[in-house]
Amino acid sequence: MAAVSSRYARALADVIADAKLDASKAIVQLNSVVAAFELSRELREVWESPAIPVEQKRQVLDAIAANVGVTDRPVRNFVAVLIDHGRIALLPEIAAQLDIELNSRSGRVDAEIVSARELAPEQRASLIAEISRLTGKVILPHYTTDEKLLGGVTVRVGSTIYDGSVRGQLQRIRQQLTES
Repeated sequence: MAAVSSRYARALADVIADAKLDASKAIVQLNSVVAAFELSRELREVWESPAIPVEQKRQVLDAIAANVGVTDRPVRNFVAVLIDHGRIALLPEIAAQLDIELNSRSGRVDAEIVSARELAPEQRASLIAEISRLTGKVILPHYTTDEKLLGGVTVRVGSTIYDGSVRGQLQRIRQQLTES
C-alpha cells in the first residue's frame, strides 16, 4: 500500500502547489483530520463502511472539517476523494508521505541521527553541515541515543545510512579480516 499512499501524497502535493496553498498550513489541516480519524473508532467505521451512502460520509466530513479548522477547500476535497474511492484507511500513511514529498520538493530531508551519547550543540551543527554537504539538501534532524553504539554516530537519510559508529567500524574490520 506504500505505492498507493505515495501516489495520493504526490497528487495532493501537486494540488497544493497548483493552488498556491501554504504547504505547512495544508499539512496542519490534513493532520487535524488524521487525528480525528485516528481518535474516533466511530468515525473510522462510518467513513470505511460501504453500507453508508457517500453523501452522508461527506456531511460527516464537512462537520469534522469545520470542527478541526480545515479552511482550504482542496484539503477537504482530497479527504472526500479518499472516502469516495475507499482509500480513507490510508489517510494517516498518506499524510506522512505528504510531509516527506513536500520536504523533498522544497529541498529538505529528514535525518535520523543516532549517537552513543547526547551530542553537544557544536557537534550537532558540524554533523548537520556535513550531512547537508553530502546530500545537497537542508537537513531536518531527529536525534536519539543508543548505548549499543559504543561511540560515534549513525545517520539515516531516506534509505541511505551513514555509519560512523564504533560498532560499525568493528563490523567492517571483522568483515575485512574474514575476507582475507
